Amino acid sequence: MLHNILTDPRKKKMTAALTLLVIATAGWYCYTSFSTKPTEEKTVPIVRTLTVGTDETTSDNIYPGEIRGRYESNLAFQVAGKINARYVDIGSTVHAGQILMTIDPKDILQSVENSNAQLASAAANQKLAADNAARYAKLYASGAVSQAVFDQYNTQLEAANAALRQAQAQANTSSNQLEYTNLRSDADGVVANITGEVGQIAAAGSPLVTVIKNGEREIQIAVPENQLPYIAVGEKAQVTFWALKNQQSEGRIREISPVADPVTRTYKVRVAVDHLPAEAQLGMTAKVILPGTAAESILLPISAIYQVAGQPQVWIVDADKKARLINVTLGAYSGNKVAVTGGLKKGDRVITAGIDKLTENQEVRLLESGDQL
Repeated sequence: MLHNILTDPRKKKMTAALTLLVIATAGWYCYTSFSTKPTEEKTVPIVRTLTVGTDETTSDNIYPGEIRGRYESNLAFQVAGKINARYVDIGSTVHAGQILMTIDPKDILQSVENSNAQLASAAANQKLAADNAARYAKLYASGAVSQAVFDQYNTQLEAANAALRQAQAQANTSSNQLEYTNLRSDADGVVANITGEVGQIAAAGSPLVTVIKNGEREIQIAVPENQLPYIAVGEKAQVTFWALKNQQSEGRIREISPVADPVTRTYKVRVAVDHLPAEAQLGMTAKVILPGTAAESILLPISAIYQVAGQPQVWIVDADKKARLINVTLGAYSGNKVAVTGGLKKGDRVITAGIDKLTENQEVRLLESGDQL
């Protein structure tokens, strides 16, 4: 049959046509496969933003505070020992002279007994020296003894008197140490803090009980160092009490600590309140607004800062929802935030999350409820 196909001219033409058709079809398929590019799906990244001028970005002129007493005493034992009793709790009302804690006086009692014994011995020696000096004074007056003997017994009397005074002072010291085993309140007030418990070995001078004295109450806040130049003693402040349905009172800055806290690097500021609400209790939280603090400083999360060759920059979103880099000037760091002192203006929308893969003028989508970065 193959021989017939090869020898028949008509069939030879049909076979050639079919072969050409197959080759053309395969060529067209290969051409379209390699020349047609796959359609790329456009991906718009999602970013989280903050708007300059809102409470989240404005300078720290609103501070959380706590109601404290104007006068507070951190009380400690003057001698070391093991705490064997505690008579008050946090919130207890105490009076001047009231015993708050005691330490085991066993060792100090031994010291007192030893001092008293030395005092008794010194007193006996002084009496003997005084009697001898009196007898030899009579003998000297009658010419029975020499001046040297008389002076010798007078000197012994003086030494005995000095030893007696020394023993008396030591006995007084031991007696005082015995009294120091009682930790007493130095004023009427309220116990605000207790750091010592029964069984604890207390070191001399280590604060164990804090007593807030009766009298004035005020608000204590912590202010970062970059805000200190903008506040001063005597300036007015607005105080809001969260627990009292945001009741407001007027206050003034009474004291600014000259030394920064070694851990937080902030400065303690005391705000006196002229008319503290009667319902305000020690330890309650309050919000203090200091109008004098710098308003040109903008706070941003550190994650929003983008460094290029040492130049700090941030990404902002334009009106057409495209990302753009701008240069900024940084101020002081505070926790996980940093102050931006230049380069931004009110209303700028700054990208704070999702900046890793952004490019200039790239279209972005703002984070909405339910979106994930």
